[in-house]
Amino acid sequence: MLRHVTAIRYVTPLREGGSLPGLMEADDLGTYVVKFHGAGQGRKVLVAEIISGELARGLGLPVPELTTVDLDPELGRAEPDQEVQELLRNSPGLNLGLDFLPGALDFDPVAFSPGPEFAGRVLWFDGLVGNVDRSWRNTNMLLWHRSPYLIDHGATLIFHHNWAGALANPAAFATRAYDAADHVLLTAGPDLDAADTELAHLVTGELLGAAVAAVPDAWLAGELGFDGPDEVREAYVRQLTARLDARDAWLPGIRAAAAGADGNRQVTRAPNPPFTLTWPPRS
Repeated sequence: MLRHVTAIRYVTPLREGGSLPGLMEADDLGTYVVKFHGAGQGRKVLVAEIISGELARGLGLPVPELTTVDLDPELGRAEPDQEVQELLRNSPGLNLGLDFLPGALDFDPVAFSPGPEFAGRVLWFDGLVGNVDRSWRNTNMLLWHRSPYLIDHGATLIFHHNWAGALANPAAFATRAYDAADHVLLTAGPDLDAADTELAHLVTGELLGAAVAAVPDAWLAGELGFDGPDEVREAYVRQLTARLDARDAWLPGIRAAAAGADGNRQVTRAPNPPFTLTWPPRS
């Protein structure tokens, strides 16, 4: 289960994302980037954040700690921004928090060398969960204390936006090609074969079960076609297991994109990058 905190102060909005996350202080004296269930993108974005984020963590990929954040809408009453007031008013109770990494920089593939091992693992993981939102335009990676961190997984697991279709045709997501043409790490020489060897056997039912168990019941309740949150969790595990088993259908396309990356979009690196990323992150 995710650690739980209670928000005590709204600090500032973060306008980089479309859902208007906010920086909030909590009762454990920590500061969190909070994503709200009352935002326009809805609770399924938060569900995807948790499942994909905890799956990535279980695979040894660096993700800021995720927490559930209890919010009293009264915290927004004094906010001068009407949009923020409305968002907090519409998001009582549980929301999602990501540990704030002070001083973190946006990952720049030109300045920093991720290395083929890390690049391969991230590409493999993004292909597994269908992440369409880690491009060179919007990297959704941070650099903190010389270590990379993966953020913003709300655009993964797109099948859950149409459960009826996913249940009727489970193979559609499992075999769906992954378009890696614009992936930020495509030109880093990703070692996809090593990633497949190292990661595939780690995606067990136990790991998937733990990832979906971290999602609060309230965010899974009421799904049409399911008799309660536990059935929804089982459906997520089945979909991801099928996707893993069908990687012969989508992994070759990623390999081909990586092989042709230099011809498709040449990225010129700095002659002497400031440093190579530290990975895994230091504890």
